[in-house]
Amino acid sequence: MELPVLARLKKELADLKYELTFQLPKELAAAAAHGDLSENAEYDAAKHRQEFVRSRIAQLEGRIRELSMYTVASIPHGVVAYGSCVTLTDVDADDNATIRYEIVFPEEVDAARGQISLSSPIGRALLNKSVGDEVVVHTPGGVRTYQIVELITFHERKTGGSPPDSSP
Repeated sequence: MELPVLARLKKELADLKYELTFQLPKELAAAAAHGDLSENAEYDAAKHRQEFVRSRIAQLEGRIRELSMYTVASIPHGVVAYGSCVTLTDVDADDNATIRYEIVFPEEVDAARGQISLSSPIGRALLNKSVGDEVVVHTPGGVRTYQIVELITFHERKTGGSPPDSSP
């Protein structure tokens, strides 16, 4: 089974390759037909887009190669990893407030939905931890200590575990 982020990146790559191969050559030809290329804004815009698309294709191909190493089978069970929903208590706070995060790849981050990156400071601190563990997170705002009070792993979510809460 392929990870959802990988499918999305592959689709973006296919769309950009189509644009580079079919759409941009037509735009360049149409712009060139207007005459003097030194003062042709349409031609310049199409050339800049072509450079951007080539650069983005290279980025995507590299990221797809990296993400292709991840499979559903490679995601650990019972500890925080990709796709986990983690509920934390701020040990340093007096109000015992909890916060819930979903751990995702950087391409999927949506802070408003409580999704944080594996590579963020808190994401890195949480990796491979389990319920009851305390983690120390070095943030720009200072050092915070959290305790994991609930963990729903990627595998539990896919097999009927509780769905993630959309509020952080």
